[in-house]
Amino acid sequence: MIKEFSIDNADLWRKRFRTPIILWTETAKAAPTSGLVVSNKSGVYQLYAWDVPTGNLTQLTNRPEGVMYGVLSPDGRFVYYLDDQQGNEIGHYVRVPFEGGPLQDITPDMPFYSSLYLAVSQGSNLIGMTLANSEGYFLHCIKLAQEGTALSPTQMLYQSKRLIFGPVLSHSGELAVIGSNEHTDKPQFSLFAFDTDSGKQIGELWDGPESSLEAIAFSPLVSDFRLLAATNRIGLKRPLVWNPCTGDRMDLGLEKLAGEVVPLNWSPDGRRILLCQFNHAVEQLYVYDVVGGTLKRLHHPNGTLSSFYGILGKAYFRPEGDIFTQWQDSIHPPQLISLDGETGVKTRTVLSAGEVPPSHPWKSITFTSSDGQSIQGWLGLPEGEGPFPTVLHMHGGPGVVMTEAFSPEAQAWLDHGFAYLTINYRGSTTFGREFQDRIWDNLGHWEVEDMVAARDWLVEKGIARPYHVLLTGWSYGGYLTLLALGKRPNLWAGGMAGVAVAD
Repeated sequence: MIKEFSIDNADLWRKRFRTPIILWTETAKAAPTSGLVVSNKSGVYQLYAWDVPTGNLTQLTNRPEGVMYGVLSPDGRFVYYLDDQQGNEIGHYVRVPFEGGPLQDITPDMPFYSSLYLAVSQGSNLIGMTLANSEGYFLHCIKLAQEGTALSPTQMLYQSKRLIFGPVLSHSGELAVIGSNEHTDKPQFSLFAFDTDSGKQIGELWDGPESSLEAIAFSPLVSDFRLLAATNRIGLKRPLVWNPCTGDRMDLGLEKLAGEVVPLNWSPDGRRILLCQFNHAVEQLYVYDVVGGTLKRLHHPNGTLSSFYGILGKAYFRPEGDIFTQWQDSIHPPQLISLDGETGVKTRTVLSAGEVPPSHPWKSITFTSSDGQSIQGWLGLPEGEGPFPTVLHMHGGPGVVMTEAFSPEAQAWLDHGFAYLTINYRGSTTFGREFQDRIWDNLGHWEVEDMVAARDWLVEKGIARPYHVLLTGWSYGGYLTLLALGKRPNLWAGGMAGVAVAD
């Protein structure tokens, strides 16, 4: 039975939506007692300076639309973020002192731009950023002097009409590595390495037109130019180490691990690498010893650790040897926990989330699509016996993966007697290159096939009422909601599309 909707302040859904959570953190590599946190404890996501030993948070931003991404300089002196207009993602990078204070525009003489990434070298002597405007994509660097305070004029190292990502910077800013699709008109990337003093390209890594590479992080050691990266040239993403100066490359095959394996971070001594395995949208962390060539599985809590909807987060080693990682599952909101660096066992909650009412757990399910492809999803069931009115949810992207995450939206539906299924349709990441690339040149077709197969599975299993299945999703998920309503209108009770790609 569908429960009557209520807007009473005491209702469970309101408490879940309003609970403070720790969305994202990082600590300064050269000043590990200083950290940066993104939290909605004020009611809107803002940046907070974090005193790591005490756990005290000091709000740095107070934008009405919020700020969901920032960069803490490795020396712990400044926090950088894109100062845009009401969240339009077009503006200038600014920085604010860690202790708080006035904003400083770091590119005051440039026209407004869009950007997804800014990096500061571990030596805090170079800023790198990829910027975009109507003329194309640009790699810019800014040298820092006087202990990271004085800004030199902006230097452009590279420009292209093609998409570029990065940069990743070496310890002292000697090298900058970007990802670029110069060799293909598809999102398949090679890596370009540049000398930041001369601006010359000194190296390139390319695994062919069907493969894609991603730069993760340079070694944390001075004058060590080993770059941690990932490639999908075998059809599944796997880690590698590449030195752009020498051309040396070491692939960490890890053939015994199913699914995809993505590298996350180096240990502070440059001897170990933190890895995350994705197998059927379930995360498992490992530590790889580069010197000994050994792999160790960590025994951490189940749930989502290193990612948020499959977007890699900031699981990282601490100087003391432990590992800090975000953690959430379907009944616990995002928070920061500490894992034992040797075993992976949770040792404590570092930054807690707010209390939420008891929630409904999700379980992983699989079903077969029209062409025989296995599709994975996460199912939540309300109290009582089915069949139920059911919500079928499609994530955005499409290039992300839905892991077991805390969703106030899902819990609100479940509280009111609806079943809830969110699926990793074709185009989702971590299920292999063929699965992800199947939608190229035919957007929408296989995604809708997977949605229809999900609806048929729900009905066959007695979970969903045949004509009481509601579609929903945001962004690309909103596009799929509208597309499926138009292509197969007889199958759905209706749909709700959020910020849909519709024009």
